[in-house]
Amino acid sequence: MTALENWLKISQVREGMVFRSVGRHGSIGKGLHSNSVGKLIKRLVKRTTIGSPELYGGHSLRAGFVTEASANGATDLQIMKQTGHTSAEMVHRYARADQEDKQTAMSKLGL
Repeated sequence: MTALENWLKISQVREGMVFRSVGRHGSIGKGLHSNSVGKLIKRLVKRTTIGSPELYGGHSLRAGFVTEASANGATDLQIMKQTGHTSAEMVHRYARADQEDKQTAMSKLGL
């Protein structure tokens, strides 16, 4: 939230798209193209050793948010309000893998 608040203050964005291009000399442009975030994620993943860039994209951020929020105790309704999901079923699809991992780890403790 701090980064977002700082961006809004610096960019002076008051309406419209929040994330915008920034020119070489600091000029704030119009909203990013719908593919911009996905391309950025792929480019950043390529610089790391976490996996193949083809496996990641802008949607990975949303999926990761749901998984982490669920793992940290957020309710389905809280997650849905943040992500715009219209069904708890979809939230459960994202969070299921995390819950399965936890259950596997607990089984190793005899729980």
